[in-house]
Amino acid sequence: MEALTKPIVIGPGDGKLVTLQTVGVRFMIPGGAADGRFSLVEHPIPPLSLAAPLHRHSREDEYSFVLEGRIGALLGDDVVYAEVGDLVYKPRGQWHTFWNAIDAPTRILEIISPSGFELFFEELAGIVVDGVPDETQFGPLRERYGLDMQLDSVPGLIERFGLRFPDAP
Repeated sequence: MEALTKPIVIGPGDGKLVTLQTVGVRFMIPGGAADGRFSLVEHPIPPLSLAAPLHRHSREDEYSFVLEGRIGALLGDDVVYAEVGDLVYKPRGQWHTFWNAIDAPTRILEIISPSGFELFFEELAGIVVDGVPDETQFGPLRERYGLDMQLDSVPGLIERFGLRFPDAP
């Protein structure tokens, strides 16, 4: 995609939306539109849902701006909570996860810098069967995007923070 050279408005219904287990991804500004400097996605997260297992990115920093609701995040050893208007910085190389910390819908804007990782979400949506990624494809997908993930962290995170996640014990 060519870089955007004129102003645009992205409305609340614009952009492709995919649902990945307990987090949605609405694609708003693809990396190609920003010369690879960043991409922007929106994550709607259902009540009390863990968005992802503990993971870390080797290439990207992430910035989560809370639009609605409240998120919790485990950043290294620190647990933080963010309300509407707060921004959470998740630097590359840091183990982290995040979740909807309330019993109501939550939405965040996620800035990914540099861009590229937004394509992971689109590819992941293509390998999800009955709500769960096909592991024979999921491992290589994570590797291609420089993503380390501790899949076995899910039960402990659910118990510790009182959350939901599909197919977790």
